[in-house]
Amino acid sequence: MTLNEFIEQFDKPNSIVLLEGKRNVIDADKEKLTALGSLLAFKTKNIMFRSGNAEGSDQLFSLGVTTVDNKRLQVITPYSGHRVKSNQAYETISLDDIDIAAEHEVLYQSKTNKKTENLIDKYVAGDKNRYTIKAAYIIRDTIKAIGTDEIKPATFGIFYDDIDNPMSGGTGHTMNVCAQNNIPLIDQKIWFKWLTE
Repeated sequence: MTLNEFIEQFDKPNSIVLLEGKRNVIDADKEKLTALGSLLAFKTKNIMFRSGNAEGSDQLFSLGVTTVDNKRLQVITPYSGHRVKSNQAYETISLDDIDIAAEHEVLYQSKTNKKTENLIDKYVAGDKNRYTIKAAYIIRDTIKAIGTDEIKPATFGIFYDDIDNPMSGGTGHTMNVCAQNNIPLIDQKIWFKWLTE
């Protein structure tokens, strides 16, 4: 997929594109993430960009978008006040503002992450501590992809992944949820080329 093909297919009203990935970004790649965020925000008119407000990829992509138009950046956070100093989004939605217990599909798909499956029920039941907070991050990652009754699902996912250990951790969970829900996605093997088109 070329950049022009992406724009032609996805720059439409109500289009939501995930811009996110690993916390650890290779130094040589950092400028590329910011460059992609600003390139996409500059070349498109309708897309809303969605992030999870994490360090690394999320922050770099978001910085690029906000240099052009912060009104097109939406962030979904695992709790209120999450990294608030670095959050430049126009719209922030916290898990604290969502009735998670009523979001059965979100919980079902979050539990496909076997590492946090048992923590999710504890978290939803109100047991919030340093262990169950891991469940909040996975639930947040699921919502970023499939949305809720109130939040629209993503239409496309652009990721910065660990090429040596692909689709692992929270980024891998989000990518898997996208794949399971037929949300098309790409990683830097594709979008690095967009920067030179």
